[in-house]
Amino acid sequence: QVRLVESGGGLVQAGGSLRLSCAASGFFASTMSWNRQAPGKERELVATIGRAGDNIYYADSVKGRFTISRDNGKNTTVYLQMNSLQPEDTAVYYCKALSSSYTNYWGQGTQVTVSS
Repeated sequence: QVRLVESGGGLVQAGGSLRLSCAASGFFASTMSWNRQAPGKERELVATIGRAGDNIYYADSVKGRFTISRDNGKNTTVYLQMNSLQPEDTAVYYCKALSSSYTNYWGQGTQVTVSS
């Protein structure tokens, strides 16, 4: 059974930190990414990471504040460490994983709210 389960969202004050996790099971996860969608806006890419922890990309808006990483254990897990959070980072954060058959799977989303 294919599953992508996210956790770690919540409410934090500006300048605070949160760590998101996304555990993949039931398939081989290649490239993984975090995306976010703020109210009234389109979904945007935040960060990506290759299977070997390489090919890391960050959106300009989060460079220097967010760090993506992954653990290719029994269930591949991707993390997003978010520091110096700002109100504009408020969004629903979605994990996406590309399978070996080039199918994209999405998580259910986790809410991140940053208060000023």
